[in-house]
Amino acid sequence: MSAGFYRAFEDRYRGSRELIKQRLRAYEPFFAPLRTLQDPPAALDLGCGRGEWLELLGEQGFRAHGVDLDDGMLAACRERGLDVELGDAVACLRALPDNSLAVVSAFHLVEHIPFELLQTLVAEARRVLLPGGLLIMETPNPENLVVGASSFYLDPTHLRPIPPQLLAFVTEFGGFGRHKVVRLQEEAGLRGDTPVALINVLDGVSPDYAVVAQKQAEAAVLAPFEAAFDAGYGLALGQLAQRFEQRLEGRDDALRAALAELEQHTIDSKLRLAGAESGLQGVTRLSQANAARSEELAHALADLSNRVHATEVAQQQAEEARRQIAALLASSSWRITAPWRM
Repeated sequence: MSAGFYRAFEDRYRGSRELIKQRLRAYEPFFAPLRTLQDPPAALDLGCGRGEWLELLGEQGFRAHGVDLDDGMLAACRERGLDVELGDAVACLRALPDNSLAVVSAFHLVEHIPFELLQTLVAEARRVLLPGGLLIMETPNPENLVVGASSFYLDPTHLRPIPPQLLAFVTEFGGFGRHKVVRLQEEAGLRGDTPVALINVLDGVSPDYAVVAQKQAEAAVLAPFEAAFDAGYGLALGQLAQRFEQRLEGRDDALRAALAELEQHTIDSKLRLAGAESGLQGVTRLSQANAARSEELAHALADLSNRVHATEVAQQQAEEARRQIAALLASSSWRITAPWRM
């Protein structure tokens, strides 16, 4: 890799010093109680890079020393007067005496080294830590599907992602008394119970995590750290997936309720239509009955009209007959023939 490449790469993609220092303050619940172990607490930062952690610890009163293989990165530390050296992380650890440090840290280092070397680093860190001392190892979180499938490989020096369960088990197997997985850097708006979309399940999981492991010690030594180890941190994939499923279930419930309302509306409409059809059939039957009655009345009226006409004809005929009889009686022939009719 060409000289200065990695420092330029970090400056482009890691974020500003101010941003990184702000993010590192998330560890304050862990490093604040370290003052009870040693005064001032001694710290070693493996792969110290630009020195943001060293600078933060120095501001908190720690005797902080850093080691890195990239001299270009160390230049940023020297520009700020930080105590650093060019060298190998494990070699630096091996040179230290037992029980001499309050904290050993490795930020975004473990994904750069072979697994066997990681186990050696954990074993050496446990040896040099004071009882109750902390090993902090931060790395990209492959539970975040976008990190695990894409952005992790943006760094050409990364070897492979390390799942939180594996890194935690390495410290447990290496003899540390307890450990805590600390998920970091998730979007603040995703905390709580806000609804999440599918894209949040894919890229909303905490993009970084750390395993904070503590060397076994007396209960009184461990007591100041209890709150930090009992707290919950960040967002895991399962949490977001469950919240997304709950959102889908809620949407399904709303759809089912809307469908049930639509079905009931359809049933009511059918009942109203059936009632209207029944009423229409009644009207039709009444209309048909009225039509039949009207036809009967028309026939009766025609018959009556015929009878009236026949009566009128008969009356006319009777009247004509009366006139003829009257004319006959008034005729001279009727009078002349009267004696013969006697």
